[in-house]
Amino acid sequence: MAASSPPLPAGATAEPLEPARVSGWARDDHRAAFAIFARGCQAEPPLRASVPVPAALAAVCRQAGRLASAGPVGPHAARRFFERHFSFWRIRPPAAPTGFMTGYFEPEFEGSLTRSDSYPTPLYGRPPELVTRLPGDDWPGMDAALSAARRTATGLEPFHDRTAIETGALDGRGLEVLWMRDPVDRFVLQVQGSGRIRLPDGSVTRLVYSGRNGHAYTSLGRVLSEREGIPPAEMTMDRLIARLKADAGFARDLIRLNRSFVFFARRDDLPADSGPIGGAGLPLTPLRSIAIDRTVWPYGLPVWIDATLPDGDGGMGRLARLMIAQDTGSAILGPARLDLFVGSGARAGHRAGLIRHPVDFIVLWPTEPGRP
Repeated sequence: MAASSPPLPAGATAEPLEPARVSGWARDDHRAAFAIFARGCQAEPPLRASVPVPAALAAVCRQAGRLASAGPVGPHAARRFFERHFSFWRIRPPAAPTGFMTGYFEPEFEGSLTRSDSYPTPLYGRPPELVTRLPGDDWPGMDAALSAARRTATGLEPFHDRTAIETGALDGRGLEVLWMRDPVDRFVLQVQGSGRIRLPDGSVTRLVYSGRNGHAYTSLGRVLSEREGIPPAEMTMDRLIARLKADAGFARDLIRLNRSFVFFARRDDLPADSGPIGGAGLPLTPLRSIAIDRTVWPYGLPVWIDATLPDGDGGMGRLARLMIAQDTGSAILGPARLDLFVGSGARAGHRAGLIRHPVDFIVLWPTEPGRP
């Protein structure tokens, strides 16, 4: 029986492939991808809800976990596992020949657990009245574009946008989890969705995504590129940050064009060498974890990518390997759109900011669940 293709939004296409036709497949380190996959499709509950994990995928995730717990899985066995339990499908978005990839990272900033003149910018925890729209939720009378709302005595209402929050909408409620040096650092942290904060005593606290206000995300890089005539390919995250840091008033006004506002929680239990927690609720692995559109794809899905990307040192290199979908993002929209987790720190941030490239996006869709 022919394998069933994955469900896709209108206009997108799925081309079946044999593994032998996937360039670079035989040369990958399948053990690395298998080890990540075997940790599970998602935590329960995940940090950010996605479309439900299909029963077939959940079954294969569990089987991988059992194999991993029984002892080391060698490279050949890991490769055969994916070939046996998945069919391969090249995904093409509507009106485009390939997918599109950006990069993200876990930044580190200076901050404090107490407010001061050096650290005046608050970072907020999730307000208790914030309600996140889950896939399939129907909110009559609410803008369909809103992904969250606030619960009131009379029903749901749009949550405060960024400008309202920055001008005091949440003041006096004790929601601050820490303070940062300036709104630009906070903006970068909110774009990346997680981070490390180095406190004045030298210790580090970890931050994980805890929700957002539900308003649409606006790319400030795109806005600045259009306003100042900068070619999109030259509008890197480094260039955007430098422009924002140079003029506090300009930064305030530009940042407020992005009405989306992200909330965080502290996770001091995370090991220092662990990756940040992605939307699936599991630690991310550099250059193996990706963020996908959570309204199209479930967490835990293996995805083969093939792209030529900046190496961060002025050169370009091919990245062809098996990834695991473990995260999502407000700007990651579409069936062949992905965000590559590059790593932690400034070097990873520099490379991540350079990535805006076409990518061959091949989904591994589960078949024959539970086969031994």
